[in-house]
Amino acid sequence: MPGSDDLAVIIPARDEADRIRATVAGAASLPGVGLVIVVDDGSRDGTAAAARSAGASVVRHSRSRGKAAAMETGAETAALLDARDGRGQPRHLLFLDGDLGGTAGDAAPLAEPVRAGEADMTIAVFTDRVRRGGHGFVVALSGAGIERATGWRPAQPLNGQRCLTRAAFEAGRPLAAGFGVETGLTIDLLRQGLRVKEVQVPLAHRATGTDWRAQLHRARQFADVARALAPRLVLGTRRQRAG
Repeated sequence: MPGSDDLAVIIPARDEADRIRATVAGAASLPGVGLVIVVDDGSRDGTAAAARSAGASVVRHSRSRGKAAAMETGAETAALLDARDGRGQPRHLLFLDGDLGGTAGDAAPLAEPVRAGEADMTIAVFTDRVRRGGHGFVVALSGAGIERATGWRPAQPLNGQRCLTRAAFEAGRPLAAGFGVETGLTIDLLRQGLRVKEVQVPLAHRATGTDWRAQLHRARQFADVARALAPRLVLGTRRQRAG
């Protein structure tokens, strides 16, 4: 494997004070990690303070700007810290969610293909599945849209645990807004001929509830994924007609 500090872990988080310390500690223990950056996306609890106490570099949005914006902020922060450290080669970017807790320490296989030069982006496939309260509508929409746009259907299209080269991340910008970011990123990289690989990892989120807040969250996800797909499917149709 390459040098011992070729990875920057970026953790978008909102109201994750109860889990962020364990997530940061797990991320910091991964091989190759030289930076752990937590982007506090407008939390109303002690997420930022907890992350900082665990040793992470913390950047805070004063109000919630959404997941894609948090990922952008984290990547820009990593670039600034790479420049500060005088690095000739930018660190790869490993994105992990704030609620992984201690399981974040099991994410090493996700980074290995990127660090070894075998993939431009990896997508996690969780081996420990937690039953959720939804009906799979958002996952189905994303998976079907990616397949229609690229001919490939990922097992877990909305999984936010991903490792990318810096070049791959830049190739995917501008990112699709909000919760459409994973769907848009997968389509955009595949269409540019970049190598995308799924990797099984024993990571786990907290279970999603079934109350009105959880259902509202899913509705927002659905809307964001639909917005990400619309221009990409239209573009694909135009290309087919032109061909």
